[in-house]
Amino acid sequence: MASPAVEIEVDDKVVRVSNPDRVYFPARGETKLDLVEYYLSVGDGIVNALRERPCMLHRFPTGVTGEKVHQKRLPKGAPPWMETVQVFFPRWSRTADELCVTELAQVIWAVQMSTVEFHPWNSRRADTEKPDEWRIDLDPGPLCTWETVQRVAHLAHEVLDDLGATGFPKTSGGKGMHIYVRIRPDHGFKEVRRAALAFAREVERRSEEVTTTWWRKDRDPHDLFVDYNQNARDHTIAAAYSVRGNPIGTVSAPIHWEDVDDCEPDDFTIATMPARYAELGDLHAGIDDAVFDISTLLEWAERDEEQGAEPPVEPEE
Repeated sequence: MASPAVEIEVDDKVVRVSNPDRVYFPARGETKLDLVEYYLSVGDGIVNALRERPCMLHRFPTGVTGEKVHQKRLPKGAPPWMETVQVFFPRWSRTADELCVTELAQVIWAVQMSTVEFHPWNSRRADTEKPDEWRIDLDPGPLCTWETVQRVAHLAHEVLDDLGATGFPKTSGGKGMHIYVRIRPDHGFKEVRRAALAFAREVERRSEEVTTTWWRKDRDPHDLFVDYNQNARDHTIAAAYSVRGNPIGTVSAPIHWEDVDDCEPDDFTIATMPARYAELGDLHAGIDDAVFDISTLLEWAERDEEQGAEPPVEPEE
């Protein structure tokens, strides 16, 4: 039998959580209600990561070992205080009203609707076509070690310092690492992607362990791919503080740069993050105060292309 629903007060809202005892994460037995309580524990952080951004939801109606649903549109039955933003998908000539978080109760309602992972755009509702977040995705190949990820993260930090940009690192919740940089929303997705590729090429120049080769079949499996196409339109990755859909409930966890050498991806789970957050707070809280102008990176891109470098590969939307 299904367990009785519970009502959760979130600021001035009440969210009814059905099936609170359903096990979502089998490794330790955490339930749907445990997932709700996790997101409540990191509330300011997850709202800061999602605020005003179109957001794709990764839903697991029966827990993370069951079916996974990628949902662009806000699920049906949403209360009137849920907010959305309409985005257009040229490939299908369709629009979708995607979740646009402005307060924690909206996150909790999405969890009630079986959302485990939150994947926001790198642009905001005010102008969804102008990104304000540049995302550096350090994506290890199948034979690439975590030690390589750590070395390349430091190298990326070095290049960011050379640019005068402030990067905010986090684990991916999987085998890689992400670094976010707040940027001025002056350019479209294609220009931000060109800038991201120029940065990736500079990291590649400084390390034999790094590749910018787009096609997986052409990469050395030991290499780390700097995935510049995570800055393409409608390409999303798990937000800071988002749980990932695996049996141990790992979290995409913000870290300090000095933590890079001492952390392991599985250190950060829904079991360990609440205490960490209570002690440290939101490590990405200052990201909006460190805005970078990508003009230098666009100059690098132009230089590279004049020297024969290929432009960014167009990913499928």
